[in-house]
Amino acid sequence: YGLMLRIAALWNSKASKWVSGRKGLVSRIESETVSEKPRIWMHCPSLGEFEQGRPLLEELRKTFPDYEIILTFFSPSGFENQKNYPGADRIYYLPDDTPGNAKRVIKALCPEVAIFVKYDFWLNYLKELKSNGTITILASGIFRKEQHFFGSFPQIGRKMLTCFDHFFVQDQKSLDLLQNTGYDNVTKSGDTRFDLLKALADHAESVEIVKEFSNDHFTVVAGS
Repeated sequence: YGLMLRIAALWNSKASKWVSGRKGLVSRIESETVSEKPRIWMHCPSLGEFEQGRPLLEELRKTFPDYEIILTFFSPSGFENQKNYPGADRIYYLPDDTPGNAKRVIKALCPEVAIFVKYDFWLNYLKELKSNGTITILASGIFRKEQHFFGSFPQIGRKMLTCFDHFFVQDQKSLDLLQNTGYDNVTKSGDTRFDLLKALADHAESVEIVKEFSNDHFTVVAGS
């Protein structure tokens, strides 16, 4: 996949950011890991998953103020929009999931807890986290029966699932799928993005142009 993106980077700006953001990245992570603080690492595939993980990350910041928080993204849309997010101590792209990269990154970060949001399962990173004794959690997970974890050839998918200490999933179907496959370390916790939306609504400020447009009528806003 990394090779294909490096080829696509010749003409695709998003792929180009994906590639350039990872140049020398593993060495930089190693050189910047100088603090003796315990660490929590959260990985988000993209911007939408960050919005799901954000309430949890901010709660962890309040609960464990002495911990260093590392935030990584797979996609440029996540990293470019949140590279200055003040709630994390360090923010990186996730280096390619090769055995060598995973070994070096996990050895450098040595997190006490690793949290993957929704999906983005990386075999080498998960294996290294398990070898390191890191508590590894999936937050706001969603599972469907057509995924490779449950299909005709589930071996690699199952190897990844066994690396997790606990799954927090969004719905009953996901919980049932995991439990029927033999995983009892599952909790149905809902979608954490709603926690963020509720917090935004509770502290919403009046916007004059919207107030004038709505004119006290019931108003539906749709967007993407």
